[in-house]
Amino acid sequence: MGISDCTGVILAGGMNSRMNGYNKAFLEIDGEPVIGRTLRLFKKIFDHVLVVSNSPEELLDFDVKIVSDIHPDRCSLAGIHSALFHAETPWVFVAPCDNPFLSRKMVELVLSHRSEGATVVVPETSKGLEPLCAAYSRENLQLAETRLAEGRYKIQSLFRKRRTRKVPESSIRRIDPELTSFFNINTPEEYEWALSLLSHKEQG
Repeated sequence: MGISDCTGVILAGGMNSRMNGYNKAFLEIDGEPVIGRTLRLFKKIFDHVLVVSNSPEELLDFDVKIVSDIHPDRCSLAGIHSALFHAETPWVFVAPCDNPFLSRKMVELVLSHRSEGATVVVPETSKGLEPLCAAYSRENLQLAETRLAEGRYKIQSLFRKRRTRKVPESSIRRIDPELTSFFNINTPEEYEWALSLLSHKEQG
């Protein structure tokens, strides 16, 4: 049995503009599409998994529930809003489709920081917050709708001081010293770096 009170959500609605239009979700890492790696991980962790995508026809080969953005402005907050709307659980954990090194330990670390009164749990490092490796309560649904209607598209607009729990960098580095869990592939150069890192890990 997996985690039953939280849905694993993969956000796959990006424009792929810096990858020359190629869908980042299908970049292969160790012979597997990046989105396939995350999907396989989430199915091991969660009882419920869904993908938010505005091109669901591209994902029909994957055995997963696919939903699209409800709000017309394509942004990560709209993806989270759609996930909160469609989720059947009180929490969602979100990750992007282009994150090849997310680990089970990181997901479980974030979820372990949920506490009474919290509506957001987000990792924080010296580089700032990591809102696309975070957990969101469905209590944020109405707030997300309001922020989108106001044209406030930053995910951080959901972060209310007394209801946001931050996972400290000291805890994060104990399981991920190089912080690779937060690495996203946005450019061909970053894709090459990811392949190089994977090769280095295999050789090590």
